[in-house]
Amino acid sequence: MKKPLILVGGGGHCKSVLEAAESAGYSILGVLDMPEEVGKEILSTKVIGTDDDIPAYVDKAEFVITVGFIKNPAIRIKLYNKIKEAGGKLATVIASTAYVSKYAEIGEGTVVLHQAFVNAGAKVGKNVILNTATNIEHDAVIGDQCHISTGTMVNGECKVGERCFIGSQSVIPNSIQICNDVIIGAGSIVVKDILKPGIYVGNPAKRMHSNKYVLTPNLGGANYRLSPLSGCLKAA
Repeated sequence: MKKPLILVGGGGHCKSVLEAAESAGYSILGVLDMPEEVGKEILSTKVIGTDDDIPAYVDKAEFVITVGFIKNPAIRIKLYNKIKEAGGKLATVIASTAYVSKYAEIGEGTVVLHQAFVNAGAKVGKNVILNTATNIEHDAVIGDQCHISTGTMVNGECKVGERCFIGSQSVIPNSIQICNDVIIGAGSIVVKDILKPGIYVGNPAKRMHSNKYVLTPNLGGANYRLSPLSGCLKAA
């Protein structure tokens, strides 16, 4: 029997994950969000506390991080570490209409949303978002803490590094390699390996500028501080 889930983080992505989890047969115990949201509801599920309450639910539920990631995965990584340090278990949620090959590997805390497809031999890391209608083809590798956005095609034997965001409707042709800490703009086509962190857009995708959100080991970067469950970084 599946343990109920605690969703950590409110907002639009939380709604998508909540629906997908219910479609996969999970019950939702509640949502942890900002203090001012406690007592409110998200799709009829109550916000029952904040991320400071994670230890209280370790023995009662499994966790899914439902803060989104567009510019930066820092909040998601911070929450992932907080759950692990508390002894919590992260669930892997696969929506009822998604397809994941029995020969694929999906890491803990990863969410595979509706109509996504993960083919044989693919390996998807921890705490990854595979958004609606993504296609991860055979033998592709997706690193930890990535977001592969809606309708994106990652073709066979591609390798996407850690903490990458691949924007909606992007195409990564066969065997392309993408290093850590890369943002690919929506609708881009990557035609050659990306070996330097940064923001890339267009067809063919070209580097526009450096990614100022590249994370230092303390997750906050030199000029930023984390706001718990804000979903963004604020200037220090």
